[in-house]
Amino acid sequence: MMKKVQQGFTLIELMIVVAIIGILAAVAIPAYQDYTVRAQVSEGLSLASGAKTALAEYYNHRGSFPSSNSSLGLEAPGSIQGSYVSQVDAGATPGVIAVTYGGSVNDVISGAILDVSAITSAGSIKWTCRDGGGTKTLEDKYLPTNCR
Repeated sequence: MMKKVQQGFTLIELMIVVAIIGILAAVAIPAYQDYTVRAQVSEGLSLASGAKTALAEYYNHRGSFPSSNSSLGLEAPGSIQGSYVSQVDAGATPGVIAVTYGGSVNDVISGAILDVSAITSAGSIKWTCRDGGGTKTLEDKYLPTNCR
């Protein structure tokens, strides 16, 4: 008698592989979405870096904070934009740079505002960032590490 040799995979083996892929996808997809939102938030900090430098220089020369972007030599708030940032306003609140998210940003943070605040102490400036309100709340998990 000839023995029949098994060819291919059994149904249970294929079901186990599909289940493992499903579990991995269930964990990986939300983690990747959080990562992409954090990357979009970091674009706002990059665009605010020029305003941070101008704000610190203005404060060091005058001892106070300006009331508009033009006082700092910056473009109007709506002119400072990126793929995920609709405006950067360094004059709405003295010592605070307000980064508003819009454009092709993830819906989770569309309309959110990140406030980058200057804290002065003995002539030096330390920067902090936090949710600034807006139509959406900017959760801590989306903030870059140096903002948490």
